[in-house]
Amino acid sequence: MTQQSTTHIMMMEPADFHSNPETMETNQYQAPDPSDISSVHRRAVEEFRALRDTLVERGVVVTTALGQKGSPDDIFCNNWVSTHPEGRMILYPMLAENRQRERRPELLDILGRSYDVLLNLSTHEKEGRFLESTGSLAMDRVNGVIYSGLSDRTNKDLAQQAAKALGYDIEFFNTRNHAGKPVYHTDVLMFIGSGYAGICSECILPEDRARVMARLGATHEVIELSMDQLRAFCGNALEVRGTGDRKYLAMSGSAHRALTEDQKAVILRHVSGIVHSDISTIEKYGGGSVRCMLLELH
Repeated sequence: MTQQSTTHIMMMEPADFHSNPETMETNQYQAPDPSDISSVHRRAVEEFRALRDTLVERGVVVTTALGQKGSPDDIFCNNWVSTHPEGRMILYPMLAENRQRERRPELLDILGRSYDVLLNLSTHEKEGRFLESTGSLAMDRVNGVIYSGLSDRTNKDLAQQAAKALGYDIEFFNTRNHAGKPVYHTDVLMFIGSGYAGICSECILPEDRARVMARLGATHEVIELSMDQLRAFCGNALEVRGTGDRKYLAMSGSAHRALTEDQKAVILRHVSGIVHSDISTIEKYGGGSVRCMLLELH
């Protein structure tokens, strides 16, 4: 039986965290560095370790790797690879050149011991076509459906290739954020859990909204997120499983504070708890949140 979530994740402790100038054009949630970059990195490492420890305390298995200098975003390690049952993985093309270096040989070697490459799309970087893994592709693993918001980081043709390789159907849609631009990653506006899902339908263009919401609502209890909640990274959450196969929804402290009590009650009908940790530095200067930091190992 296919499970939506996993008990094992990989996280990347940053070696050089700061605001990435190569991603700022497409990521409107990212602030430029202050004068003291070293303090940003130090706080990010503290936040990373606190989140990791919070997950481990719930019984989630966490494999930690160390980032590298010159890769300010490698803390967001879910963007260049995805893993799948039966020992398969897909490699993806990244928009920013300094993010393309995150596909390090030693990490490929480690993953290669457990996973065979089902599809390698990374060569499309040379053609200026990009698809950033589960950032671009929100996977309903139980029902075999991918939801994908199109943007500069999400090429439609490549997304279709990934869906075909996995045997999934795919729902595409277009979005606009508070700045009038596409939301850079699908996993910023929605998460999919076991029988429940959160989504900011307000940012989906009207011509796509009803179709997407009808399909998602046919299989999940849907939690509607506002544009303000999108900016607080409420959509950037991930279900994980811990001790006793108990399910948890992992998100940031800012996301948890932004949820209403009614929304939390819906989530808690489906999981044993909401795991949250403050990562305000990572969110401010990285423009991403908890889901981006967790590479699922299926």
